[in-house]
Amino acid sequence: MRSLRSLYRGHRAFPLVLDVVLVVVFATIGRASHDEPVTPAGVFVTAWPFVIALLCGWALATLLRARIAFVWPAGVVVWLVTVAGGMLLRIATGDTAATAFVVVASITLAVFLLVPRVVLGGFRLSRVDVASTDAAGTGPLA
Repeated sequence: MRSLRSLYRGHRAFPLVLDVVLVVVFATIGRASHDEPVTPAGVFVTAWPFVIALLCGWALATLLRARIAFVWPAGVVVWLVTVAGGMLLRIATGDTAATAFVVVASITLAVFLLVPRVVLGGFRLSRVDVASTDAAGTGPLA
């Protein structure tokens, strides 16, 4: 676990890749639970709005100079933007966002996007100034 924590905190790309993988897992589980085909194309159709929103959440957290591996504020920003943006993109492209789906997606994505940050990153206020770096010297966003 120690090495996974170091990898999570020490490499900027690892938390992003993990977030994207977990959003794709969310889409895959959703398709399977509704007896929809779990094919690469089908998963893509379900996942893309949330992946695009996730990337926007990451961009916003980066602009806030938040340490992306931590729950607050980065994880919460990424989660909220992923849910809200994903739903808005679904609606904008003619798909649905029923209340039950919004609730289930919000809870599932909270677990998927916040729990790894609690376990691997930590729960703490993570505002930093541009000049500070972490112990690994990877910069303010590690």
